Amino acid sequence: MITDQAIRSAIREARTLGRVLKRCYERGMYIEAHPNGSALWRFKYAFDGRENLVSLGSYMDVPLKKARERRDDERKLVANGIDPSAQRKAAKAAQANSVELVAQEWLAKQTDLDPGTVRRHRGRLEKFVFPHIGRRPIAAVTPADLLAPLRRIEAAAKLDTAKRTRELCGAIWRYAIATGRADRDISVDLKGALAPAVSKNHAALTEPKRVGELLRAFDDYVGQPATQYALKFALLTFVRPGELRKAEWAEFDIEGLEPLWRIPAAKMKMRDAHIVPLSTQAVAIVRALEPHTGGGKYLFPSLRSGGRPMSENTINAGLRRLGYGHDEQTGHGFRTIASTLLNELGWNTDLIELQLAHKERNKSRASYNKALRIIERRTMMQAWADHLDALRAGGNVVPGGARVSA
Repeated sequence: MITDQAIRSAIREARTLGRVLKRCYERGMYIEAHPNGSALWRFKYAFDGRENLVSLGSYMDVPLKKARERRDDERKLVANGIDPSAQRKAAKAAQANSVELVAQEWLAKQTDLDPGTVRRHRGRLEKFVFPHIGRRPIAAVTPADLLAPLRRIEAAAKLDTAKRTRELCGAIWRYAIATGRADRDISVDLKGALAPAVSKNHAALTEPKRVGELLRAFDDYVGQPATQYALKFALLTFVRPGELRKAEWAEFDIEGLEPLWRIPAAKMKMRDAHIVPLSTQAVAIVRALEPHTGGGKYLFPSLRSGGRPMSENTINAGLRRLGYGHDEQTGHGFRTIASTLLNELGWNTDLIELQLAHKERNKSRASYNKALRIIERRTMMQAWADHLDALRAGGNVVPGGARVSA
């Protein structure tokens, strides 16, 4: 019979001899004493005519009584035709493919995201997803399994959070597919299963006089040059804030007669890349940025790390620094300014929507727009930049560019 005294004696003997000793056998269990003073519980058993060995833990962590209980559990498995070693390997494999582990892997690879976004992603997962399906193998989770935690978010009247959490899970499942741990993105099956989020208008100054004041405030901005340029460039191009701050030098072609910014489809979450014709004013900003950020990947890099894009809070923080409250103007609100004023100036709605990269729901229009109407859009973008110059100077006209009718 194994006793603590016999185990301590085996440990002393292993130290003295300087080699590993196996002592104190009892119904397949024994102690493995090491020269460094450690001792491990082992359980030897036969399965399908072959000897196998599994660990029952360390003697320092697992007392004799607990080790015997673990040994008896393993013996029951063998008696029931289950190989303890194979079961452990299967459990380990399932854990390696769990929703939580795959999600943590995916989060670790999101180096293009600013830390704040990653924290929010992790927070949503830890609060809404991991407690319910985090330990399950990702390939075994069904659409109904994923819908259950999303319904809990929806029941709390957090419709936008439910939508964003479903989209986040979709990205994780697509990563699982790419790494061979899932066959399909089950989040696709949940489209339409949740109540639509109520859209919120982004605060924006849409009176031409106020826009002129905003532009003059940009000129007087005191702070990081890249932030000042980002504010100006955002209004000139009216792309989404995420597209702006992740703009890469490799995406720009400003050397030819038709300068443009080609945003990859992956960044747009669309089927095709988005082309932004650049006005002479926009090109001037890109050239002015080169001495500041031209040596890195991003036009607007993080102030803390050049390897990351600008924080999603930088633009709004810049507006607050200029005295504009969150209920007056936001970074996303630059798109509202452009859409409102361009429509008021008589530009073709299709052109405006195409430049805003809004999804076309009308199939005939979508087919017509496949040609991208780049010449017309270039004319509009230059006229828009000229109009902003006029507003900055205190005017309210469209210098030059002809309006485009339907």
